[in-house]
Amino acid sequence: MINTVLIGTGSYIPERIVSGKAFLKHSFFENGEKIAKENKDIVEKFSEITEIEERRYIEDDQLNNEIGCIAAQKAIDSASIDKESLDYIIFCHNFGDVHLNSNRIDMLPALAAKVKQQLGIENPDCVAFDLIFGCPGWVQGSIQADYLIKSGDAKRVLVIGAETLSRMVDPHDRDSMIFADGAGAAIFEGQENEIRKGIISHKTETHALNHGHLLVMNKSANPADDSGNAYLKMNGRKLYEFAVVQVPQVIKKALDKANLMVDDVNIVFVHQANGKMDAAIMKRLFKLYDRNEVPKNLVPMTISWLGNSSVATIPTLLDLVLHNKVDGYKVKPGDVAIFTSVGAGMHINAIVYKF
Repeated sequence: MINTVLIGTGSYIPERIVSGKAFLKHSFFENGEKIAKENKDIVEKFSEITEIEERRYIEDDQLNNEIGCIAAQKAIDSASIDKESLDYIIFCHNFGDVHLNSNRIDMLPALAAKVKQQLGIENPDCVAFDLIFGCPGWVQGSIQADYLIKSGDAKRVLVIGAETLSRMVDPHDRDSMIFADGAGAAIFEGQENEIRKGIISHKTETHALNHGHLLVMNKSANPADDSGNAYLKMNGRKLYEFAVVQVPQVIKKALDKANLMVDDVNIVFVHQANGKMDAAIMKRLFKLYDRNEVPKNLVPMTISWLGNSSVATIPTLLDLVLHNKVDGYKVKPGDVAIFTSVGAGMHINAIVYKF
């Protein structure tokens, strides 16, 4: 059988560290009115709910395609392959390139094409395209890579997840403190083997009819803002309720397709959206199997110091774990992993992967 196997990973973590203190002078609004609470109290409550203490922002002169390219080059180096052997480059993002202070999206040409150009890949059979799928973009790009490889159309696929959300947030919205910048990349290769490994199952769902409004673009929370800009907006409470109920069910469906139980899982790479939400998702997942406790050292987390970088959270986390940079977490041959995410759409997906 043909297995879709990870052969290299890379990531780019911006050097600019932004703590809660950076928001102490912001003016936060809600329902058109300035929030009366002290900013210190707003920031502390936010950190308590999300577990985010810091986030990373890119430098003023950087763009999304550039940080994606850095992660991609690291993945190529990690895989020790000839870049000309890549059959596809899939760049997963939601806002393309956004220049500082512009709030305008640039995705022409596709960011994947820009990366191919920067990498200096000459091979015209290396097809480069973008995938827009909310925060679950990188997981969906990996599923797309699996389809391409198992169809026989591709041997090697580079999947990048990168975002510069600091350029798309409303400074007058408390939710702006959630979002961050970053990039991660992985290379998948088709390998013939009698033993099943790599991506062994996956499941994706789109809940647009009743939940498509939970993450959208809209005007600033500050009624005095007449710039005409649109900013990333979310209904945090409703999104939390949706994710905690729906994500565990999608994970279980993926495990069912693989004929596995939750007890077979050794590590879970979950989208770093909100620390408490991710913990609630895992607790609900284990409840589906009549388990009252989530095992320790099952779910590595980086949200406290990296924030939520959308499509970049999972490939970055994966790269850090595989390079032994997350204390208490490592993988070994035979381990079963879950990759799972939820985001704008609303989309949910999960991959069952065997190392």
